[in-house]
Parts: sequence; structure tokens; C-alpha cells
Amino acid sequence: MTIEEKAGQLRSTWLGGSATGDDLAPHQHNLADKTPPWSELIGSGLGQLTRTFGSAPVTVAEGCATLARLQAELVAGNRFGIPAIAHEECLTGFMTLGATIFSAPLSWGATFDPGPVERMAAEIGTAMRLVGVHQGMAPVLDVTRDLRWGRTEETIGEDPYLVGTVGAAYVRGLQSAGVVATLKHFAGYSSSRAGRNAAPVSIGHRELSDVILPPFEMAVRDAGARSVMPSYSEIDGVPTGADAGILTDLLRDEWGFTGTVISDYYAVSFLELLHGVADGPAHAAALALAAGVDVELPGARCFGAPLVEAVRSGVVPEGLVDRAVTRVLRQKCELGLLDPDWRPDQVGGDVVDLDPPHVRDLARQIAEESVVLLSNGGTLPLPGDGRIAVVGPLADDIAGMLGCYTFPSHLGRNYPDMPVGVEIRTVWEALGAELPDARLTLTAGCGVDNQDRTGLADARSAAAGADVCVAVFGDRAGMFGSGTSGEGCDVADLRLPGIQEELLDALLDTGTPVVLVLLSGRPYALGRWADRLAAVVQAFFPGQEGAGAVAGVLSGRVTPSGRLPVSVPRQSGGQPGTYLTPKLGRHGEVSSVDPTPLFPFGHGLSYTTFAWDAGGDVPAEIETDGALTVEVTVRNVGDRAGADVVQLYLHDPVAQVTRPVVQLIGYAKVRLEPGEARTVGFRVHAELTSFTGRAGHRIVEPGDIELRLSASSADHRHTYRVRLVGPERKVGHDRQMTTEVTIV
Repeated sequence: MTIEEKAGQLRSTWLGGSATGDDLAPHQHNLADKTPPWSELIGSGLGQLTRTFGSAPVTVAEGCATLARLQAELVAGNRFGIPAIAHEECLTGFMTLGATIFSAPLSWGATFDPGPVERMAAEIGTAMRLVGVHQGMAPVLDVTRDLRWGRTEETIGEDPYLVGTVGAAYVRGLQSAGVVATLKHFAGYSSSRAGRNAAPVSIGHRELSDVILPPFEMAVRDAGARSVMPSYSEIDGVPTGADAGILTDLLRDEWGFTGTVISDYYAVSFLELLHGVADGPAHAAALALAAGVDVELPGARCFGAPLVEAVRSGVVPEGLVDRAVTRVLRQKCELGLLDPDWRPDQVGGDVVDLDPPHVRDLARQIAEESVVLLSNGGTLPLPGDGRIAVVGPLADDIAGMLGCYTFPSHLGRNYPDMPVGVEIRTVWEALGAELPDARLTLTAGCGVDNQDRTGLADARSAAAGADVCVAVFGDRAGMFGSGTSGEGCDVADLRLPGIQEELLDALLDTGTPVVLVLLSGRPYALGRWADRLAAVVQAFFPGQEGAGAVAGVLSGRVTPSGRLPVSVPRQSGGQPGTYLTPKLGRHGEVSSVDPTPLFPFGHGLSYTTFAWDAGGDVPAEIETDGALTVEVTVRNVGDRAGADVVQLYLHDPVAQVTRPVVQLIGYAKVRLEPGEARTVGFRVHAELTSFTGRAGHRIVEPGDIELRLSASSADHRHTYRVRLVGPERKVGHDRQMTTEVTIV
């Protein structure tokens, strides 16, 4: 291959990302016209095609025809007949018009149930592969660190074990359908200063190793992820897209990753334009290639002509290009794109429905499992009759169901007349179907984020005249400031958007019991109203079936089983803060600020009651390379079926470095009929106690530990004290990272 042909395999093109109109990605307007025209690109080949389905509202037939045509032209136009890898967004479903819209990732975390997430990803991957898409831009494995970050909705939670186990399930599901999963955003993106998108990251090696990296490590090692996307951010002054220590030394040399590293959109150019570590496109290409980036997305500003010239002039060693091309071509071989019988028109077939009934049923199951009942003074379930005021900016608006990486939210501002593409009900509509004998009234009261107070009086009047008020508040997802949650939609504090707090005060002042329903991309500070609300229900952008799930919980048809994947703060300031903190990060006499959350990580209530009985013998000590089993029998002592979530936490009272007070190392969702009991066993290897010690490497340290069987990170039911004996052990990438769970 000539150097032009090699460079062709390292670049992409975004035919839907024109230099006119509204942006879909940062700096798209400025950078889209830097990509050569299609007729020039195909002559030397192309690595990737960017979002032929997800850039405009096209039908399945139109998308398939366009993709087939582009691939045919590309194969005919380059000397070796090599097609491109087509990629699409798929965080909450295949992001194209008419495809099933699943819950946002925070909702996946709230299920504490990787099984349905894996099945969801398999269905997403199946739809994508059938229409000719080869790579999906998901999952996001960033661990939540600051709730003010707009992309909190895209994270699975604030705990690396939960993020890693659920994220790995997504990877297995997507890749089981033959679609490459892309781990995002490697690494540290969620730790940006003040929760600002792409802001600098200032964290130490220990936090990076023990909190940020494990989910990516699980997905690479245990799920076999085939692609990784570096973060936009910088860690201690080094942009991750130019950091060989992360992208090569760690990812490839230590973890053994053999897939492709693809840039986030325009991230190679950002080395020059935003980070200021390169003096031009060629320099940016050189830095990214040397670090380990293989493909530039979504265009070819740096990995095109500037890279070719840099190689010809000797600035960039051709061996770096060869290394990346080999990885790209290997992946194309794995995907079957270089098979003799591959044809560009082998897409679509009889596919006409990207939202079939069985997939909608799965979306409904995940949505129902993800709804979290935070508090309940007895008002829920709602009575089947009586007067119910349904109030709030999201009461009759589907925006509360949709995260920023759903097709309507992502492209809605560019196509205001675009149909939603799938059937989505509002809470008002779903609640009316759930409670046909109740007398429901509807009023918005205010908008999600505007200052219009003209509806407050009507809302107050509706609540005053009702037996109970259901207040539906929360977020509207958007991109780069167009919403209250989503990419580039960061916030300065955790107060409810707009004048929603003022509306909530007005509703509570009526004396009518108020059930607060939050449809949001992050939790909000609710401490002001903790003692006044009759009940609080939290759903994190639950997708197209979300309204039915929420209404089902309100009516009692669904027994809630969701658990918080992120803590709910008591007050709007004091961020960042998660449950993963040592003792001095918690409330104490050394500070007047109490950071204790209103509702802790792992918390969630039910409409039935569970009794726990610890059982089995647990040894008083094990070797530092040994294992033990703890068991608990869970019995449903209530009068309705339900599911409990048993959580296993580690407490390490004395260590050579400060340790989190508790840390999740296992969990199990147990479904039980009334009177039924099942026994949950956790097989815990000593390596699950490992951490990064003073010498900078991961160790299992001898000494006392506690294993706590818990209903949340703050509600510990049974504690086992165990001593680790033997030598301190250094452990690495081959260590045991997950607890083996049995339910009998």
C-alpha cells in the first residue's frame, strides 16, 4: 500500500456533518469543511463511515440504500476494494429514526441487574448489524464523580464495581451480535474540574487506578471489548489522546488489548485547537499516532493530507502508520469486510421494523426495574379512585423519558418537525390508563427551565382541590447548552432547573399530599422538602416505555425494585461527593459542612417486605490468596411479589493508605413471590480487597477486613470480620475482579 492508501484506512468521513446549519458535535461547524470531498477520499480508501443513519431523519430503507451505495462506490474506487467500517451511536438504542429507545445508562445502573442490559445490547447490535453497521459508540464507562457534569446521565453510576459489571454486560451483548463495542471515555473524563465538560482533570494515580480504570479493565479483560475511545480531557496537563502511558503502556502492554483506538469527534484536532500541545494538524496527528490512536473521527483533518506529508518528510515514522493500519485491517477481517463473498448490498434485507414488540417488552422490563422509590409515607400506591392533580413541566411531555443520546433529543433542535419515530406516552397518559376510575386533572405550572410564572396559580389551585398531587419534575436533555442535562449541559449547582423549586413550594403549601416524580439525568438536592413530601419516585430518563413504568409504580401494578446508582444530595452545594470516600470525606467535627446524602448509593424501597437471615460458616481468617463464601437467605414476608437487592460491601479499617469507608464488591437481585425464600451466596476472593498501595502498584494487604451484607451503602444488615493472613501480595491485570454469586 502507498502511504496515501495507508492513511486512508486511518481516517473517516461524516457526509451528514456539513459546515452549515446547527452543530451536532463540538466545533463541527468550524471543522467539517476540512475533510476532502467524497470523490477524493474513495481513491485511497477509507477507514470509517460516520453516522449514515444517525445524522438526519431517514427511514430504514433510505439509510440502507445510502450505506450500500457509499460502500459500493468506495469498494469500486480504491485499488484493493476495501470497504469502510460504518459506526453509529447506540447508547440508548440504535440512534436512528424509528428504533427502540431504551433507558439512559443511569437507569441500567439502577436496575442492579446486568442480565437485561446484556439482552438489550444484543438486540441493539442485531438491529445495527442487519442494516450494515459494524461499530457502536457505547458503552460509557466513566464513573460518576461530580453530579453537576451534564453527561452524568450517560454514566452507569458512582461505583466502579457497578459500572464495570453492568458495562461489561453491555459489551458482551453488543458484540454477541457482531458489532464492535467502543469503550468511552478512556479515561478520567468524568473527573473534570467543577463538573464542566472536557475541563482539565486533576486526580492522583491512586484514584485513577482504583476508581476510574477498573470498569474499562473489566470490559477489556472479561468482555473482550474490541475498541476504545480516548477522553477529550487532560490528566495533569497531558491530553489522553496524546498519552502513550494510557493508550499504549497501560491499555495494550499491561492489559493486552488488541483492538482499535478511535478518536472522539475532532479530538485529534483539539490537541492543536483546544489543548495547545500541537502547532498544527500534522503535529496533532503525530502526537495521536505515537500515543496509540488508530483512527481519526469523524473526518480526516489531521490523518489525511497533513499526515501523508509528515510521513514523506520524515517527521512521522511510517512504522507508526503501519502499526495503526494493521490494527484497522485486522478488525475489518474480524468483521468479515475482507471476505471474498462480502457485498455492499448485503444490508437491510427484509428489515422494516426497528422497534418490534419483543424489544419494546425488554425496554419496558428495564424501565420498570430501574424506577427507584426513594421515600413513601404511605401515600403510594395511589388509590384507584379519588381526585389526583397531575402537575409539573414534564407531566405531559415526553422529554422526561429521553436522554441526550436518543434520536429525538440529539437531532430535535435541527429538525423541529421531525416525528419521534416510536410510540412514547407521557406520565399523564400512562397514569390515566393505570387509574381509569380516578378523576385526574392536568396542569404544567411552569416550564422545565424558563422563568414563566403565569401557570403557578393554576397549579396551586389544582393541587388544593385534589386528594393527592403527583408532581412530575426534572430535566430536558439536550446538547451543548440546549437542555438541562446532556453533553455540554453542565450546571453550577444541584437545584432543580428553572422555577421548579418555586412550583414545588407552592404545591406543598396547599397541604395536599405531594408525590414528587423526578424524570432526570442526574439526582437533585431535595433536602429542603425531605420531611414534607408524601413520597419521592426517581427515574433517570427511562426511555420510550418509561411513562408506563413510572405510572405502574405509582398505581402499584409494579413493585419498585430499583436502587440508586448515585447518591441523592441533601443540599445543592458541596460537590463533588460520592459514597466512595475515606472517613475524613464524611461528616465530622473538623468541618461545619455535612456532606451526608439525603438518600445513599444503593438505596431503594419496595411495596413488600424482606427478611434477611445470615447463614453458613465464615472463616475467621483466610490467606491473602484465598477465598471465602458468605451467605444470606432472603424471604419475602410481604403480601406481593417483589425483588430485593442484596449488596456486599468491603470495609478496610486499617490500611497503608486511606481507604473508602465502604466499597461495593458484589450484589444480587433476588426475585421472590410472597412467602418465598432464596439463599444468596457470595464467593469472595482476597484479591477483591486489593488497592493501590504506597509503592504505586496494586496489592492485597494482610490485616483485618469486614464484609457487610447491606441494603445500601449506609444500611448494613450483617457484618463478618475476617483477617487476611500471609504475605503482602502484588496483583495485576489477571486478578479476580468480580465476586461469584449463586442464588438457590
